[in-house]
Amino acid sequence: MSWNPHVTVAAVITDADGRYLLVEESPDGIPVFNQPAGHLEADENLIEAVCREVREETCREFTPEALIGIYQWVSPNGATYLRFCFSGRVGNPLPDCQLDSDIIATHWASPADLANATYPLRSPMVLQCIQDHAAGKEITLDMLHQVT
Repeated sequence: MSWNPHVTVAAVITDADGRYLLVEESPDGIPVFNQPAGHLEADENLIEAVCREVREETCREFTPEALIGIYQWVSPNGATYLRFCFSGRVGNPLPDCQLDSDIIATHWASPADLANATYPLRSPMVLQCIQDHAAGKEITLDMLHQVT
């Protein structure tokens, strides 16, 4: 039997008011909120992947500062996801940048907004990453190694 977990990256980004940058997307036609996130692609490392995903999904450059955690989740359809979640900062929106076609919009949401969200979260990992960030959990980036 073959087992192929999905390796993904995500970014928890806050502004000066403590709001979180989320993306609104519609996988399977159902709107959900998620962190800027996506799959690790061939020939890129985790840092490159999270920077690319944030840029594609928010039209902002991302500067990672720490790894919040590594999360394993089995979705209701049986797929396993292994998520590397980073915290960091973003710059202003990039001029003439188009959001990835899967993204409906970006939103800054307070913790209260998340509790009363109009749409569900994409997975339980979204809230867990935010809670871990709020609790100050972090691993320094020098713990990540690209072995060649």
